[in-house]
Amino acid sequence: MKDNFLFTVELIKEFVNNVENIKNIENAGDLISECLLNDGRVFSCGNGGSMSDAMHFAEELTGNFKTKRKAFSAIAISDPAHITCVANDFGFDFIFSRYLEAHGRKGDVLLAISTSGNSKNILNAALQAKSIGMKIVGLTGKDGGKLKEFCDVEIRVPYFGYSDRIQELHIMVIHNLIEYIESKIIK
Repeated sequence: MKDNFLFTVELIKEFVNNVENIKNIENAGDLISECLLNDGRVFSCGNGGSMSDAMHFAEELTGNFKTKRKAFSAIAISDPAHITCVANDFGFDFIFSRYLEAHGRKGDVLLAISTSGNSKNILNAALQAKSIGMKIVGLTGKDGGKLKEFCDVEIRVPYFGYSDRIQELHIMVIHNLIEYIESKIIK
């Protein structure tokens, strides 16, 4: 068990020692801050544990993270009625893209979370977001998969093992991203 913690510590060291990773978090934060300052909305989506991360990201923005402030407009695409309706009528591959078709606007941002970067429903969401004129921040793992091609900013954990290690770093990235967004908007 201790080895799992020590392994994650090493992954964190590798991640933070790559200057590009920190720059990408800042670039994503700048993109999202600009969106929010212009009355835009941030949507987030993911599957399984990544959906939990998408929900956590949105609730920290609409709720409160480290600074007492007004709520920021953030929505995790996680409504079970929507998901089951669309999955039943169109297929699971369209659960996120249909939501963006209905609610996304030019100037909004999508945080697309996929440890493989190849989840079909995430790729469809990215395609839909692009067609609307939304910006895309990708939170990926491994080699970024196909999702990297759609991202305005990609933050990648380049680990090729199990998804749990990637997700451990994803939540750290999310917390740092939110803190950065607050620092840009709250002066």
